[in-house]
Amino acid sequence: MTSKVYFTDFRAPTYHENPTQKLQRLLKTAGIGDIDFNGKYTAIKIHFGEPGNLAYLRPNWAKAVADVIRELGGRPFLTDCNTLYIGRRANALDHLEAAYENGYNPFTTGCHTIIADGLKGGDEVLVPVNGDFVKEAKIGKAIMEADVFITLSHFKGHEATGFGGTIKNIGMGCGSRAGKMEQHSDSKPKVSKSRCVGCGICEKWCAHDAIQVNAEKKAVLNQDKCVGCGRCLTHCPTHAVFAAEDATAHSLNCKMAEYTKAVVDGRPCFHISLVVDVSPLCDCYGTNDVPIVPDVGMFASFDPVALDQACADAVNALCPNPNSQLEPHTCDHDHFHHLHPDTDWQDCLDHCQKIGIGSRAYELVTI
Repeated sequence: MTSKVYFTDFRAPTYHENPTQKLQRLLKTAGIGDIDFNGKYTAIKIHFGEPGNLAYLRPNWAKAVADVIRELGGRPFLTDCNTLYIGRRANALDHLEAAYENGYNPFTTGCHTIIADGLKGGDEVLVPVNGDFVKEAKIGKAIMEADVFITLSHFKGHEATGFGGTIKNIGMGCGSRAGKMEQHSDSKPKVSKSRCVGCGICEKWCAHDAIQVNAEKKAVLNQDKCVGCGRCLTHCPTHAVFAAEDATAHSLNCKMAEYTKAVVDGRPCFHISLVVDVSPLCDCYGTNDVPIVPDVGMFASFDPVALDQACADAVNALCPNPNSQLEPHTCDHDHFHHLHPDTDWQDCLDHCQKIGIGSRAYELVTI
């Protein structure tokens, strides 16, 4: 099956329509109004950006999407889950402060922000997947409680998955901290003795008697008893318990696809991707490099797989920007493979197509 992907560029040369109004016209032309939003809680999944990064999507774009949803009768909220790594977005309080610092608040976006997996990243719903890599996905609770699911993604490079687009925004972004650990790791958590203070909180939260504090006041993890639920990682106050992050690039991409299926199956979804400030690395970094290509435009589709494919094709069709990480390379190659040769982004889209999330074949409709 061929899916439709709708596209428009960023040009707004007259006073009749500004860029965010153009985005709203794109959404309506792409058929977002076919969804019944009337009184429905609507999650808009977005990445708020790590403070210090200036490539993340500005809140103006989120407001444009939220305004369309309100116009259609929906009750929108912006959301993301806490990060696995230790940073400004690893718990809900710091995460909200980071979002506010980057301009995301009800006054700028017209809707509230909810951290979907709660204060410490443990508020999750276990969603059966029965996939080749994931049997039960751990998804942020507020995301699964929403009636309608919308994504607003910043399309850019990513060191672990080749690029970060709609599938990554969903699959990795909607996983709780334990869910992110499952995707990044093929083994159980580990304990850093230097960080551990012997407080015993991990021991208290473990339902499988797999972690205990020894006579040296250090937590010891029994790998045979551990089921990899991630509760110890979530509740450790010093971040002494950490994910091994030893998943192969192939399994990471496929797990991300299966987590995406857990989120989108069985409810109305719509996806938006902005190919702007295409930085070589993820927005989780507290900095960003020169965009690898010129800005392309705005894309929208009901099919997240076709959407990512269209965005990747659009980027790969362009010559690299001067002074970017891609400058030495020619124009007719896979830019993301040049940037990150240890991973293959096509593994993810192939697996997405295999498990029925969407199609890599698409028809581009330009407005």
